[in-house]
Amino acid sequence: MATVGSATSSPNQPLWLLAELTYRCPLQCPYCSNPLDFARHKEELGTDDWIRVLREARKLGAAQLGFSGGEPLLRRDLEMLIAEARSLGYYTNLITSGVGMDESRIAAFKEAGLDHIQISFQASDEELNNALGGTATFQHKYAMARLVKKYEYPMVLNIVIHRQNIDQIEEIIKMTVDLEADYVELASTQYYGWSKLNEAALLPTREQLARAERIAHEYQDRLRDRMRILYVVPDYYESRPKACMNGWGSVFLTIAPDGAALPCHAARELPGLSFPNVRDRSIDWIWHDSPAFNAFRGDTWMKEPCRSCPEKGKDFGGCRCQAYLLTGDPANADPVCDKSAHHAALVTQVDALTVPRAQPLIFRNIRNSKNYIAI
Repeated sequence: MATVGSATSSPNQPLWLLAELTYRCPLQCPYCSNPLDFARHKEELGTDDWIRVLREARKLGAAQLGFSGGEPLLRRDLEMLIAEARSLGYYTNLITSGVGMDESRIAAFKEAGLDHIQISFQASDEELNNALGGTATFQHKYAMARLVKKYEYPMVLNIVIHRQNIDQIEEIIKMTVDLEADYVELASTQYYGWSKLNEAALLPTREQLARAERIAHEYQDRLRDRMRILYVVPDYYESRPKACMNGWGSVFLTIAPDGAALPCHAARELPGLSFPNVRDRSIDWIWHDSPAFNAFRGDTWMKEPCRSCPEKGKDFGGCRCQAYLLTGDPANADPVCDKSAHHAALVTQVDALTVPRAQPLIFRNIRNSKNYIAI
């Protein structure tokens, strides 16, 4: 059993499987977490491959399953995959924009055994929502959220928060109240993929952040008996890193549309790692023996200050993708941490990025993805 970078010989079993069924999407969100070169990854896994992945991951211990994308509703076999997952005993979550859904399909999901639907909005203002998504979808999203509630699913809404919509934070929360949400994720943008490309236009100022945090906490207290509101400060403004994915190769397993197996959905950005494909290898081998999944397990890979830090068992050194994007070396301490030698540079960078300026957004679409490849 391979143990590259690991201090232990037996990694945890995966608990959470993220099935990214497709990179196709009707929206063009400039903060999308899909890779910039998604146009290069065209060959999607077929139904039989996905069923084999579900079975192998479940046998290994995975219990939570997210169907994601792109937009998973574009897969015609989605209901079949949901039914298979149900038969295997997964708790299933559909992570969707709602575009491509109607009442008959929601009923079909219910019949197939889907447990959970999460719908995303871009903003509470229709004009801004449609502008950020690149298409007129706000009214349809609203209607789909109503139907999700009608079919007695937990009402889970996700709104990615950034400079373009953070000043609407109170209106966004009021929208979720109107939709009778049970759980609301005010998900601060994480800066990789398309959001990294657009960070100068998306990163909120410290003043915006302070106001939004105050309002979010007020509503968390006010609505605590009606809904759960999750609000997380953007990583760049923290002084300690989050336990990204609960540690590399510890709990989360992502399978990309082309079959690449990843410790997190942004891991393709890291250089020097060859990620195995489920077309060629079993989930068991990928999880336990592949060099990529063992690269940052445990703590033997850590440099200082992480290696001797008493908090390394809590935050695992932070995010490897963030460390690479901000320092050029994925083995460095996450610069979010104020113990990192790169933390002061991050603070300076953040202050420079949030100076008011006209900054056009680069939208996530095939044309821009192909242009990125050409560069």
